[in-house]
Amino acid sequence: MTVKSLLPFIAATFICGGSVLVEARQPKPPATVTKPTVSQPVQPKWKLFTPPDGRFSILMPGSPNRETQFQKTYMGEINLEIFVAQPPKQQVAYVVTYNDFPYSYGEMSDPQAVLNNARDMALKTTKSNLISQRNIRSSNNHPGKEIEYINSGGKITKSRMYVAEGRLYQVMAITTKKQQKTLAKTITGYLNSFQIVLKK
Repeated sequence: MTVKSLLPFIAATFICGGSVLVEARQPKPPATVTKPTVSQPVQPKWKLFTPPDGRFSILMPGSPNRETQFQKTYMGEINLEIFVAQPPKQQVAYVVTYNDFPYSYGEMSDPQAVLNNARDMALKTTKSNLISQRNIRSSNNHPGKEIEYINSGGKITKSRMYVAEGRLYQVMAITTKKQQKTLAKTITGYLNSFQIVLKK
């Protein structure tokens, strides 16, 4: 399944359906590395990623793939930018999406209403059940919400959403129950590394 199959705002839970295919296409390591080891996820090289417009930074495993979508919504047409990184041999996807609101909507809207709407849309489009939620703030004090939810296929998404300067950011880690246990610290570190860069 490709990034193009993402639905408006958040239906990124489906990306993990493609992670097994990604794993199958990875080149096999050289035969010299066949030491018997405990099955641990291969740790990719994490590096700081900043998008072309420079409006956020985050640690990601390798260079993410970028996808742009235009979506017609109740607010008017919006441009959705999606960045996805999937480490090899792991059933996990690290995703950052953002969209700018039409000016009039961004000026009128209450940030909490935007966040609640994004949460409801995430649960609806991915047919998921909410596990937990809490209100949060970005490091530069923009309002946000952290939610965790599970879909019928057992994929768990941990997402942090922020509203800042007319834009909705969503930072997600999507994985399986099994991988979530081994990657819990990594996922928390990934979410914690997200920084909004204010316009100058």
